[in-house]
Amino acid sequence: MIRRRATAGTAARRADRGQSTVEFALIVPVFMLLLLGLLEFGMAFDHTITLSYATREGARTASALVNGGGALGCGGSASPDAATVDPRIVAAVQRVLTSPGSQVAIARVSEIRIYRATATGAETAGAVNVWHYDPGNGPTVDGEQLDFSVASVGWPACTRSNANPPESVGVSLRYRYEFATPLAAVLNLIGGSGATGLDVSDRTVMAMNPT
Repeated sequence: MIRRRATAGTAARRADRGQSTVEFALIVPVFMLLLLGLLEFGMAFDHTITLSYATREGARTASALVNGGGALGCGGSASPDAATVDPRIVAAVQRVLTSPGSQVAIARVSEIRIYRATATGAETAGAVNVWHYDPGNGPTVDGEQLDFSVASVGWPACTRSNANPPESVGVSLRYRYEFATPLAAVLNLIGGSGATGLDVSDRTVMAMNPT
């Protein structure tokens, strides 16, 4: 009888250990998902703050430069510095993206858009200038070559007006945030989509400064 009781007790302990192992195996992926998710959220939020600051600086520059100075228009002596406006807008964005302390990988900024904004801040159809990441081929601004070049022009700077009521300019960008932790592997483990990052965008709209 004593031997049977000892055997039964041993079997119960083994069953408890087996159950604990199964529970641990089920809990660990969930715990790792929460932990890595929090870490990724913090890092992604830091990137987003930098992107927001970059579009704000771009829009502020666009608002101040308007059409490049002088009389409005694209002919003769009108808008004498119009050709320098968009490069300076993009330069303002790039300075923030590459500033000390920035965690943004500029190569993952696929495009910068400069556009005439509607009353709701959306793009006006056809009035959009697109700049793509193109290191080594961008224009030079203040002695620094930009890592972006013009892909298309739908809203020439010389057509921008700050007359009453002034037009509004929007600056937006698209960015690919790549996970810095093994979050993708954990997502795969629990049947996730296998995503390795997030597509992030940001925009800032400002009215043109009146002269």
